[in-house]
Parts: sequence; C-alpha cells; structure tokens
Amino acid sequence: MKFKIFTTEEFDKKFKKPDKNLQIQIDKEIEQLETTPYSGKPLGYKFFREKKVQNHRFYYLIYEEYIVVFVITLSEKKDQQEAIDKIKNIIPIYKEEIKRKLNL
Repeated sequence: MKFKIFTTEEFDKKFKKPDKNLQIQIDKEIEQLETTPYSGKPLGYKFFREKKVQNHRFYYLIYEEYIVVFVITLSEKKDQQEAIDKIKNIIPIYKEEIKRKLNL
C-alpha cells in the first residue's frame, strides 16, 4: 500500500530556502514515507512524526483512513519546539485541509 504525500504551503515555502543538496536529501526522505510512513520519530501521537535531515527537521501527520501523509513544515533545531507546539495546537485544521484536498 502506497501513501499519498501532500505538503502545506508553509512547507513548500520553507523547502525553497536550503541548498540543493539538502533539498534532494529531504525529498528522498519524504518519498520513503509513501511506503514507510511510521519511520520517523513520534511526537506525542502515533500519527505525528518528525524526520531529521542534517540540521533540519520536517514534521508530518499520517492519516491512515485516507492513506495520506501530510508534510506540514520544515525547521532547524533551534525552532523545533515552536514548530511542534504550533502543529499540535491545530491538528484538527490539518485534517480538514486533507479532506478538502481529497474532495471528501
């Protein structure tokens, strides 16, 4: 079973900033989530995870019922807690966004 990958506008914007090599590495990690979505480190919930690539981390939510991985944002170590807290505070909003993207 292959998970569909979606990204937020916030992630897309931040993804343009790092150098090309880092972008390629992040891309590879995200592609792997299609088949192994639970490979990242859990962040308080089974469905909320992070993956580390060099000094950056990206955060994502797994929606098994829709077979979707939603990549939310990218941060550096120093902004890590702020990013995690922000996501945790608006988890239901992300689910609504995925439903819209899937036309549900």
